[in-house]
Amino acid sequence: MSAMRSVEEQLAEVLAAVAPLPAETVAIAEAHGRVLHAPVLAANDIPAFDNSAMDGFAVRFADVATASQDAPVTLAVVADLPAGSPDDPRLAAGQAARIMTGSAVPADADAIVPFEDTVGGLADSLGTTTVVAAPAAAGVFVRRGGQDARRGDEVLAAGTWMGPLQCSAAAASGVDVVVVSRAPRVAIVSTGSELVEPGTPLRRGQIPDSNGILLAALATDAGAIVVHRGSIDDEGSSLHALLADLESVDAIVFSGGVSAGAYEVVRTELAAAMAFVRVAMQPGKPQGFGRLPDGTLLFGLPGNPVSSAVSFETFVRPALLAMQGRVGGERARIVLPASAAWRTPPGRRQYLPAAIDRSDPARWTVAPATAGGSGSHMAGGLGRAEAYAIVPADVEAVAVGDLVDVMLVA
Repeated sequence: MSAMRSVEEQLAEVLAAVAPLPAETVAIAEAHGRVLHAPVLAANDIPAFDNSAMDGFAVRFADVATASQDAPVTLAVVADLPAGSPDDPRLAAGQAARIMTGSAVPADADAIVPFEDTVGGLADSLGTTTVVAAPAAAGVFVRRGGQDARRGDEVLAAGTWMGPLQCSAAAASGVDVVVVSRAPRVAIVSTGSELVEPGTPLRRGQIPDSNGILLAALATDAGAIVVHRGSIDDEGSSLHALLADLESVDAIVFSGGVSAGAYEVVRTELAAAMAFVRVAMQPGKPQGFGRLPDGTLLFGLPGNPVSSAVSFETFVRPALLAMQGRVGGERARIVLPASAAWRTPPGRRQYLPAAIDRSDPARWTVAPATAGGSGSHMAGGLGRAEAYAIVPADVEAVAVGDLVDVMLVA
């Protein structure tokens, strides 16, 4: 029997087969969840103009530099500037403009006095105002135009995932469209004559197809569009009929049918297009990967639910992110002490579904998500998992207190 392949070797083969997807232009309101194919350059300054950081009065600093409770300064209020006002009133010595947060600061003003530093505040803010606390310096509470970014500056780099904050930054820079990578089109196919849709009354020998739901959700979270989700039986005709019906997909993710059993439909029917190997990991040792003649990537994942989840995280997710050109999409990792002991498989890297105990904010700990430990069939325990504890192949067991590398997935 051939030696097992390392995780890194299998991943390198997968990524070497990935081709970047073409670009498309979308409205900024539709960009959430996409990956930038081209950088976002500011169409306007951020802020777009000098504006007030406070509700109060726009003043000439020289007029109020000595103001105090014992020596108040009274100014004539000659203008009122609500947010959005286009006015730029002239301010002579001894004059002020009432101004609201976000309003453009008059060219003659160089400081803002908040209502709280005047005698009457908002209630007595037109006509005159009496300042009883001087600003610390000129420029206080003035947000300078272009302080955050100048027109033409790169606001977001190519490869950036457009989350809510990134979409907001792009909108603030004045752009209405962005160039993103086309979302990968993915088919999710569970194999096994025992599978039925969740909620179907089970006959003896049948189980719900939880892998289809699992993998479709993981693919969507990775930025893909799931164009097909379904199951096929263990007959080769079902698989070939499915392949004939699928159109314009970038990847097909199979779960099940890749091991060494008698009814491994993916392995037997796609042997010419896929390589089936053993990877030094637990769970997820049997893996299949290849391409159809049209370039569609084929992923063959083990059928046990934990194995499918781990295999997707390890091989499929990186491929989907690479298709989109995403930068920095790796899962966050932290190191935590174990709060329970568990065994590890000899010679294989372990990916253990894990739960994190945050009850002590100063000392988080990690433990298996289920009492069944690393059993790859523990589908229920996946619901309690928020991470994978990753244990090197040369570690025989984890003891309470041992530091463990933890990959966050929730």
